[in-house]
Amino acid sequence: MAVGSKTRNLLEGLVREGSFKWLLGKRSSFDEEFEEMGRSPSAQRNWIPQLSPVANLVVRRCSKVLGVPPIELQESFNAEAAESIKHPSRYARNLLEYCCFRTLALSIRVTSHLADKKFRRLTYDMMLAWEAPAAASQPLINVEEDASVGVEAFSRIASAVPIIANVVISENLFEVLTKSTGGRLQFSIYEKYLSGLERVIRKMKNQSESSLISSVRSARGEKVLEVDGTVTSQPVLEHIGMSAWPGRLVMTDHALYFEALRVVSYDKAKTYDLADDLKQVVKPEMTGPWGTRLFDKAVSYKSISLSESVVFEFPELKGHTRRDYWLGIIREILYVHRFINKYQIKGVERAEALSKAVLGILRVQAIQDISLANPLRCETLLMFNLCDQLPGGDLILETLANMTTLRELDRTNNSKAGGEMHSVSALDMVSNLGFVFGTSSNNPNEAGLVVGEITVGEMSSLERAVKESKINYEKVVLAQETVDGVKVDGIDSNLAVMKELLSPMRELGKCLLSLAFWDDYVKSLVFCLFFSYIIFRGWLGYTFALVLIFIAIFMVLNRFCGQGKPVDHVKVIVPPATKTMEQLLAVQNAISQTEGLIQDGNILLLKMRALLLCIFPQASQKFAAALLIAALILAFVPSKFIVLLIFLETFTRYSPPRKASTERWMRRLREWWFSIPAAPVILEREREEKKRK
Repeated sequence: MAVGSKTRNLLEGLVREGSFKWLLGKRSSFDEEFEEMGRSPSAQRNWIPQLSPVANLVVRRCSKVLGVPPIELQESFNAEAAESIKHPSRYARNLLEYCCFRTLALSIRVTSHLADKKFRRLTYDMMLAWEAPAAASQPLINVEEDASVGVEAFSRIASAVPIIANVVISENLFEVLTKSTGGRLQFSIYEKYLSGLERVIRKMKNQSESSLISSVRSARGEKVLEVDGTVTSQPVLEHIGMSAWPGRLVMTDHALYFEALRVVSYDKAKTYDLADDLKQVVKPEMTGPWGTRLFDKAVSYKSISLSESVVFEFPELKGHTRRDYWLGIIREILYVHRFINKYQIKGVERAEALSKAVLGILRVQAIQDISLANPLRCETLLMFNLCDQLPGGDLILETLANMTTLRELDRTNNSKAGGEMHSVSALDMVSNLGFVFGTSSNNPNEAGLVVGEITVGEMSSLERAVKESKINYEKVVLAQETVDGVKVDGIDSNLAVMKELLSPMRELGKCLLSLAFWDDYVKSLVFCLFFSYIIFRGWLGYTFALVLIFIAIFMVLNRFCGQGKPVDHVKVIVPPATKTMEQLLAVQNAISQTEGLIQDGNILLLKMRALLLCIFPQASQKFAAALLIAALILAFVPSKFIVLLIFLETFTRYSPPRKASTERWMRRLREWWFSIPAAPVILEREREEKKRK
């Protein structure tokens, strides 16, 4: 009686003082529920003392959906959860997650749940409660502001409903949704997003039930995901060779279909497969009239089943948002099938992977539908696209594939707790939305797929892989920012920077050249004798190892001695600004020099060809004799003596005793080289036949 009286006094005090006005800044559904709880003796008995007021209200709503009193939910959690999950410091949040996951698993069975305003409000309030779950929690939102939630709460609760988000892309999705609200998600934006999801799902159902490529889809059970080119003002052009033709482009969960437009109908659809392993390459492409590359608005598709690549152009007045969207969704289906083929995923698990890709495409369509982000980077919201880009993305996919084994164990154990301690799967989600992908069972639960990506109170292996990948990605971003910060414009400025950075190597080169040309007789003699002794004793490998050790020690000393000190900047003297004409002349001069180098390279290769084919027999005989001598030396002389001979030949070439003979022999070698004719070359222009349809 004392506990009940205390609870009743607490509820009455909260309502009287308006303690929940911090949620919305005005009278809300929470106030009404508190008044109801204050009047209801049964509600007071079901008050969970470990939870905060807002968490108690959310659990009360969950109990109404489940038809189980809050106290019984708590008892079930205490019986099923491991001891580590019931630790006092984590108890409140984990109990809340348990109630939320059970409720969401039941709520999504209603086909139109996304359109239900109560469902939208409940999922959002779950996020609010997640941020302040314990009785001792303080409100995280100012009294003067509207209620909003952070990224952790969104990622945890929204990812438990696979159509709303998933573990891999949840943070990126949150960033898109909160771009205009300062990093906190408000209910109005969240509700707008769910409305967009509901509309694109309805659109997808209508497309799947239409007659689009019905004969092809019926054979493989494909679902239409996107259609473009049906509006005259926004055509899709198919380029093959030099020909182009407008038409309708249809994408399913297995392939692309292009139907060329005729006067009143479409041609038979051409199929471009995304499911089979055909070494497909899908990339952005530039198009233009008569083969020119002017407009960056196209997608190129190439596979071993095609003799040449096919280009799909998506014209628009400015930008290439439409192309980027199609590029992202085509790659998403291509990548998910690569994932399936790589890990040999079959049956219900194959349908699960395909469902993840399809839900990702629906989320992108919903964001576009409500126009929250413009332009939108689609690849950041598409799971398999993102894994292709993230550092360690392959490890995320490997973890995802390994989750198959865990699900098999859940099937074997047939554990009821296993289903209630996990979020729902993507395949559960799409099945409850009214779709069936692939050849899976109509009822995934009958197949035993009962677990999703999130576990109550624990970080799953997939979440750990994603977290590690995001940390590595942040390092890459920071490194890239430094790279972008040091980029300079202008050829002269870049050459000046490179010259300054290579100055230590230039000084070392000058020192070695000075030793090789015997500018200082004593230094050159000591250097030659010292390295000759090292080579003779076979210590050359140890010498290089010692150099690497010294470099490592130098880096370590800089690491500890330079802590807290400002980083030394590379100071470069910028060359005087040049006029546009001077820059053009410099570019022309650089091109001429490059052309000269290429010509010299070609002459070298042609002369080597002439030697090998004995076009000039006398020179070829000498060259063959030199090769024979070199072969005998390599065959019978130990390698350390060969290295010693090469070193001595190189570093004594310009010593006082050998300088005169070296100059004489170098002159004879140049004369011999110049006397060798180049092999003949005939230039022919290839005739390209224009392909016409």
